[in-house]
Amino acid sequence: MGGRGGGAGGGGGPGAHDGRIEKLSTSDTMPADAHRLNGIVLPGFANAHSHAFHRALRGRTHADGGTFWTWRQAMYQLAARLTPESYLKLATAVYAEMAVAGISCVGEFHYLHHGPGGAPYADPNEMGHVLREAAATAGIRITLLDTCYVAGGIGTPLEGTQLRFSDGDATRWAARVSGLKSDNVMRVGAAIHSVRGVPREQLAEVGGFDGPLHVHLSEQPAENEACLAAYGKTPTELLAEAGVLSPRTTAVHATHLTEHDRALLGGSTTAACFCPTTEADLADGIGPARELVDAGSPLSLGSDQHVVIDPLVETRALEHGERLRTGQRGRFSPQELLAAATAAGHAGLGWPDAGRIAVGAPADLVAVRLDSVRTAGSRPEQVLLTADSSDVDTVIVEGRVVGAQGRHATLGEVGPRLADVMGELWRLD
Repeated sequence: MGGRGGGAGGGGGPGAHDGRIEKLSTSDTMPADAHRLNGIVLPGFANAHSHAFHRALRGRTHADGGTFWTWRQAMYQLAARLTPESYLKLATAVYAEMAVAGISCVGEFHYLHHGPGGAPYADPNEMGHVLREAAATAGIRITLLDTCYVAGGIGTPLEGTQLRFSDGDATRWAARVSGLKSDNVMRVGAAIHSVRGVPREQLAEVGGFDGPLHVHLSEQPAENEACLAAYGKTPTELLAEAGVLSPRTTAVHATHLTEHDRALLGGSTTAACFCPTTEADLADGIGPARELVDAGSPLSLGSDQHVVIDPLVETRALEHGERLRTGQRGRFSPQELLAAATAAGHAGLGWPDAGRIAVGAPADLVAVRLDSVRTAGSRPEQVLLTADSSDVDTVIVEGRVVGAQGRHATLGEVGPRLADVMGELWRLD
């Protein structure tokens, strides 16, 4: 589950060569050039599901209750305001918030593609380039899950702000995405927004993308009801029919599933990404995490709309949700929780060598203190069930320190940066 804090090699970073772990060893004597890490050292966390711009909604949607569908109207209001310039400021601050919390890689489920009314920018991938730049500035890796979103619902055209999300159809979506290239900071992936956002006859074209493929699945009972009414199939069954389910596919949320749905996902080794704090915030429900894993689906974690950006809280919320749902403790072992927060998420985002402390892996390390008011007395192997991001002492990504004691190494205090961009976005309210 990681190792106790101690010395690590100097040079380009802790035990790293070109950003990768060159050697692992134990010693009773710390080398003179070592960078000491305090606490238990874990692999870098993967945030497998993010909508960066949703962060601007935090603390602004609770006054009148409502539902997922009323929350969505506030999200559209925000999306209508964003420009490439303001999105760069927002995403940079959001990714910096992730970096100091211990996240070394983010999966950005990206559908805010175009300008007002759906007019493409001069560079049709402008908003995707903005997100790559934001991640690079924050010092983390990104998988840009470029999202096909061409319908407002099953049999319903797009309208209003939704037009910014659409390329018109899956063929034109694919043509635009072909202009994006992977590099050492960004992997290019694909996403089907949902069976509401992509018509049945276009699912296979998006599903044929050669790379990581993510899809919102059965987040709301209303989605299931609409799909059954239109096609006589659950969303999972519809994706299976289109050949979308596979080991490179991740089903996000996967909350309201039938037993047959779970068998289809597990049998195809389709991964599942749970976002516990968002699913709780939006009253979505608690999905069958243990049953999906037992059926064969790898499990990862995301922060989605960023109610909090804290991978330790998401990890604990996964286990707590299972306990509340079943009345049983210990549904996931600490080792399983760590894998969901690290290796499984990286694998689902197209970085299969990351999320582990091993020779050849990226030198992504998170030192979590064992002497805080939350963690003092905890067994090191159980710290995932007691710590939160304020206990993260040092964060290293590819051998470089990106955060220490909650402060970003190059951007400084993240809170004021977030406050500035929020003030700009909401100044009209």
